[in-house]
Amino acid sequence: MRTLIVTCCLLAAASSLAGVVPGDKAPDFTLTDTAGQTHSLAALLADGKTVVLEWFNPDCPFIVKHHKTHKTMDQTLAAVKDQGVVWLAVNSGAEGKQGAGLERNRKAVEDFAMTFPVLLDADGEVGKAYGALTSPHMFVIAKDGTVAYAGAIDDNRSADTLGQTNYVAEALAAVLAGQPVATAESKPYGCSVKYAD
Repeated sequence: MRTLIVTCCLLAAASSLAGVVPGDKAPDFTLTDTAGQTHSLAALLADGKTVVLEWFNPDCPFIVKHHKTHKTMDQTLAAVKDQGVVWLAVNSGAEGKQGAGLERNRKAVEDFAMTFPVLLDADGEVGKAYGALTSPHMFVIAKDGTVAYAGAIDDNRSADTLGQTNYVAEALAAVLAGQPVATAESKPYGCSVKYAD
């Protein structure tokens, strides 16, 4: 009986983070970044932007891998920035959790020399709407507002080595060319998103 109860609870927790899959309409949001600027998905899409969302925790080794050791995120954006791509990092960590808070994330933007903002989602509402599980967990949103890709940044789940395939770069290339995304979904890896208990 006890096993059944635990199973039910785990299934309920998973279903609360069901989130979106490729082909779904991306949930709208308005969040403020560490510099006090507000970002609205609806406004970006109205401007014809393609949007990349990256779930972020500056104290996660996988974030350090892709922001400090290898600069994966900034380099991926740099290759397509002139084609109307906007990249937003989102930290859904609750106050008091690892990597959360305004000052910690302001410092991370500076320490990592990030070329895009970190948005704070301390109540986790946006992260849960997308079903963000890990930092990083990546979503590519096409100009029409549909989710074109969801999953990992690349195909190497280690905390230090880059993969051979950058799924986000491939998804962006396809979306910008008006082509279907070959790998529209992969399993994200990294640290768990530090939602409120």
